Amino acid sequence: MSLAHGRHTLAIPGPSVMPDRVLNAMHRAAPNIYAGELIELTRGLIPDLRAVARTRHAATIYIGNGHAVWEAALANVLSRGDRVLVPATGQFGHGWATMARGLGAEVEVIDFGKRAPVDPARLEERLAADRGHAIRAVLAVQTDTSTSVRSDIPAIRAALDRAGHPALLMADCIASLGCDEFRMDDWGVDVTVAASQKGLMTPPGLGFVWFNPKADAARERADCVTPYWDWRPRANPEEYWQYFGGTAPTHHLYGLREALTMLLREEGLEAAWARHAKLARAVWAAFEAWGQGGPAELNVVDPAHRSHAVTSVRIGAPHGTALRDWLTAKAGVTLGIGLGMAPPGDPAWHGFFRVGHMGHVNAHMIMGTLGAIEAGMRALGLPYGRGGLEAAAAVIATA
Repeated sequence: MSLAHGRHTLAIPGPSVMPDRVLNAMHRAAPNIYAGELIELTRGLIPDLRAVARTRHAATIYIGNGHAVWEAALANVLSRGDRVLVPATGQFGHGWATMARGLGAEVEVIDFGKRAPVDPARLEERLAADRGHAIRAVLAVQTDTSTSVRSDIPAIRAALDRAGHPALLMADCIASLGCDEFRMDDWGVDVTVAASQKGLMTPPGLGFVWFNPKADAARERADCVTPYWDWRPRANPEEYWQYFGGTAPTHHLYGLREALTMLLREEGLEAAWARHAKLARAVWAAFEAWGQGGPAELNVVDPAHRSHAVTSVRIGAPHGTALRDWLTAKAGVTLGIGLGMAPPGDPAWHGFFRVGHMGHVNAHMIMGTLGAIEAGMRALGLPYGRGGLEAAAAVIATA
């Protein structure tokens, strides 16, 4: 007998839970892509995309996932042989570095491991040593989804400024946009990338690139750019199809319109940031209590460096996989795998899991997921400290 029947809870760090309103908005016949409501809807999306990134500069839409906009952003600012610096805090920093290498860039990675954020002082030291300013761009991931490490983007900007370095600051906000505070213009970010399937509560398939005039000036010398990835027609289209480089992603646009209405006009972006912070603290409180009497341990020790969208947990092999499997089969809850926390084939891989708490989540969804996790640990005979659910409830109950 299984207790998994009923509405399944997807507690992975993307695709996130999609609101019924978003799904309903997409449930319609194909629209006219040459005239009418879709054209006006798309034009209305651009100011809201600027608002969610907190920028007054260009916002562009690509049909693709986060990897697609990694490539789009790089292609518009790099020439083959350019040097980029990647301060990595997990698999996705290394992934963006691999993408840059594939475009012919010379890539230097500063690896900060899997449990700590970017160290601005170390970054500043490396930038100051680049007296010839060979480094064209710094590729920084705000929240690395694999490790749940959240780096301080304003501190990275300050490191560039103290070093007097002109490199572009490019920020990956794929896991963090709409969940963690981000202010592109105020924080001095030149290029931002994100995607639809996490904090923006829309199915995977849309990617976004925001860029300022400094980044667009780099486009003048970039020899990696191709007609499809070129951001200029998308930012200033003469014809509707140029927003997307071809046929519009019709139903995704309807879904995104509803999601941005919910996020910006109804809840408010600052309120959404606060909601994610509160729910994240509830998750942390539960695991900190459980860890007092068992192997569960938050991957990121310092709360100041933890993501508000995803939490990576160490629990020791094979308990991570065993717990995930039990929750899916018996409780109707799916947790995220321990992506990138151990090499493929290494038995240690089974000692990690991740809890996604991004986008369309509320207190009872988080408490339900945490309750199922505690039930799973009990069912599997894993030791754990008492009081995890009480600790989470106490966080949620506070004003």
